[in-house]
Order: sequence, then C-alpha cells, then structure tokens
Amino acid sequence: MHIVADENIPLLDGFFSTLGQITTLPGRQISRHDLRSADVLLVRSVTQVNAELLQGTPVRFVGTCTIGTDHLDLPWLAAQGITAASAPGCNARGVVEYVLSCLLTLAERTGQDWRSRKIGIVGVGQVGSRLAAALQGLGVTTLLCDPPRQALGESGFVGLDTLLAEADVISCHMPLTREGADATWHLFDQKRLHSLRPGAWLINSSRGPVVDAQALEALLAERDDVQAVLDVWEQEPMVSRSLADRCALATPHVAGYSLDGKLRGTAQIYQALCAFLGEPEQHKLDQLAPSDGVARLTMAQYLERSGSVNNGQTPEDEILRRALRYVYDVRDDDARMRRMLLDAAGTADYATACQQGFDRLRRNYPLRRENPLLTLDFPAEAPERLRGALSSAGFTLT
Repeated sequence: MHIVADENIPLLDGFFSTLGQITTLPGRQISRHDLRSADVLLVRSVTQVNAELLQGTPVRFVGTCTIGTDHLDLPWLAAQGITAASAPGCNARGVVEYVLSCLLTLAERTGQDWRSRKIGIVGVGQVGSRLAAALQGLGVTTLLCDPPRQALGESGFVGLDTLLAEADVISCHMPLTREGADATWHLFDQKRLHSLRPGAWLINSSRGPVVDAQALEALLAERDDVQAVLDVWEQEPMVSRSLADRCALATPHVAGYSLDGKLRGTAQIYQALCAFLGEPEQHKLDQLAPSDGVARLTMAQYLERSGSVNNGQTPEDEILRRALRYVYDVRDDDARMRRMLLDAAGTADYATACQQGFDRLRRNYPLRRENPLLTLDFPAEAPERLRGALSSAGFTLT
C-alpha cells in the first residue's frame, strides 16, 4: 500500500510504516501526479482535497489529521466511494490554551480583569464547549451561540445578535460553511462588526473567512477601543500586513498547534485507517509520544505572598498567570509573525515572501506541549479555590 502524506504530520513512521510505503510532501504542493500510485492520502488543513486533486487516482482513503474538514470536498468524496476521516477534538485543548493566553495578554495591555468580562463563544462544538467549561471553572460568565444546536432544540444558547449586544469578548470556534441558513462565511460582516460593544475584544481562531477582513480593517481604523486577535486569515497564507498591524495579536494559524494536539490527530487517523483496512491497531499514542517538555513547578513560594501584586493582581492571579505562560505565551507567536511580515515587506515580492514565510513558521513551529503536561506541586494548605481554578485551566496538581 502506498501512503502519500503531508510532511508536517508527526509520528508518520511510528504509526503508519507497518501499513505501507510512505511518501511525504509539503501539504500545499501535493498534486494529482504525486497520487498516481497512492492508495491513501493523509493531510492537514492546507491541502484542498477535491476532484481536481483526486480524479483518476487510485486513492480510496483520505484522512485529515485536523478537526476541520472545510478543505475536503466531502460530497464529492462520498459520491466517488472514497472514505474520508477527520480527527474531531484533537487540538481542542491547544486552542483553549491559546485563547486563555490571548485573554491574559489583552488584559495586561488594557488594564482590565479578563475574568470579570462576559465572554461570548460562537460555535460550541469540540473546541467551544471545552473553552466554555474552562472559563466557567475559572469563574467567568459565558454566553454560548450555536444556531445548528439551538435548532435541534438544545437549551443554553443565545442568538448571535444577543451575544454581540451583551458580550465584552467574542471568541469564534465555528466551521467554515458557505451555504445554508447557518452559513458562516463572513458571519462577522460590516454590520455585525460595527455592533461590537465599546471596548470589545474579538478573537478568531476558527477559519479566516468567518470574518470579513476588509470590514474588520475598516472598523479597527475607526475604533481604537476594539481589540482584535487573528490566528486565521481570509486569504492565508497571504496576510494583509495593514490588517495585521491593526490587530492586537497576529499569529500564523497555530492556535491548536501544540505537539499533543497534532499527535492526537495522527493517532485518530491511524485508528480510522486501521478500521478501514480491517487491520488491528499495533501502535498506541502513549507508547510513541515523546517526553520532551513535560515539567513540574513548585508553587509554594507564591502562596506565601499576601495582599496584591502586579497592578492589583491577587496571588491567585499571579499563580495562574505564571502557570499559563510557562506552557504557552501567545506573545512569542505574535512576535515571530510580525518579524516575518516585516521581512516580507522588505522584499520585491511581498505576496510570495509572505506566503512562504507563513508556511515556514508553521513548518518550523517550536515545541509546545499542553497544560496537563505541567505538574504543579502545592503544599496541603493551598486554597481549594486556587486548586479549582488551575484544574479548570487543565494543569495537573499534586
């Protein structure tokens, strides 16, 4: 069996080498010619899988090691009898940690307490539901908007216009859909963007076209009270430098780019392929996952502090801030992105340099683990409220 795979999928050999021959290629460069003898295609989100790519090839199984499937033409695949599999929830924890880091950074820059702000979550699937649980465990008031789930009669949701009228922060976690009553393409258009509350924060880590980029740039030019965070871009890997300059934080589609999220995605597609082939699973993620980045921190010294520290923060705030940033700091990704855009602007061909730089940032992404891989050691007298907050953020406590 011949497997063609995106070179950025981790543990390809560990999981798939016993199933067949593996050819790895840059995801954006995989062509029909490359698939002329392939039985299996394994991708991430940058490969458009459709008739143009697969027509006339022997591919019978397509696996995307990602939550999203908008890069797969699922109706066409089904019509051709090609099995498609995705990895729902694989990077949900990483995206949650990205959003928490964004909230912490925006709070520091604006002088506002992010945990006292009302946060609206648009799209309450694998990622949005996990984010809601984490925020609620941290004592944050949330508003949830998910029209498809609400249409099924599920409770606990509000309409998007209600959410925009009441939420201080909007975090986007919906799939990209272009048709139907609940289409999300340009869901945040000029009208909705102009309805954002004074001082609102908008975070998009779902899909770029969910937000009308031109309308957002115009809004940010008019209103300096609005803070925008974009991890996804309408024309990526092409990024508008003028829009990025107006964003509070700009990153290259890496919200869920933790090593653990990518490993779970690989493992889920391996399981799906084994089921498709009728083969027993020979490998388990816990046997193959590396130990790099696993760490412990002793937190007793911070419990000894009393009163307030750092601009009115409590010791609990300080411990949560330190723990979150030990694992992941969005400011690092923002700095790398802005450096890349600056370098691209200095070339004769900004578009090409930007696109290559965008993909290079993703391909060479530094090691990033997730909160459960950090164990926090506390003395027995540690307050239960603090333990509860850190547990809600995903840390392992002793």
